[in-house]
Amino acid sequence: MTVRNIPLTTESSLPTIPPLEPSDCLTRDEFERRYQAMPGLKKAELIEGVVHMPSPVRWDHHAQPHAHLIWWLVNYSLRTPGVGVGDNASVRLDAKNEPQPDATMIILPGAVGQARKTSDDYVEGAPELVAEIAASSASIDLNAKFRVYRRNQVQEYLVWRMEDQAIDWFELREGQYEPIAADSAGVLKSRVFPGLWLAGKALAAGDLTSVHEVLEQGLRSVEHREFIARLAQSAK
Repeated sequence: MTVRNIPLTTESSLPTIPPLEPSDCLTRDEFERRYQAMPGLKKAELIEGVVHMPSPVRWDHHAQPHAHLIWWLVNYSLRTPGVGVGDNASVRLDAKNEPQPDATMIILPGAVGQARKTSDDYVEGAPELVAEIAASSASIDLNAKFRVYRRNQVQEYLVWRMEDQAIDWFELREGQYEPIAADSAGVLKSRVFPGLWLAGKALAAGDLTSVHEVLEQGLRSVEHREFIARLAQSAK
């Protein structure tokens, strides 16, 4: 009887999952497969089928403004039942796009929001609001992402341009993004999230006291109380 030597399967001979690399052209499923195989990777995005990976994050140009932006949104959500805020959540928009916005705010599915949370804990569909800190990413945030968010009907899109220390806040009107104009006091007001008021120049300058005071005015407004009532009614 002839005995054949059958080679043992070693770990190195098993198929490996290729790493994500900037500019890879992938389907969304393949993007997620590779992303999940890289648990140490903090951020990667699929925009129009192309992988984008951010540069190292600087303090003044991203980390601190990001914290201030999240702080503003979280303070609103704490006083608005039926609204949720996410920090760097991957969003399944369509077959070629899975961005990871710096901040996301949604009307929770129980309150009839347009996005939903999937069984594997992703956000799927268009959030009501996304926000980006645009430093090294300014070109993509104001071009490719702008078009992707608009096409997928993200209702409001806020971009904080770090080089100019300016904030652009767009709302979707008849399929197009139009800038939200500040009122006579310089306050920007959300249409989708009534009571979400922003002192844009104060936020850009790091004046969080003024940002908080303006937000408090919005949270005490009649339209915010009416919005809370509508969310409660729709959740029943």
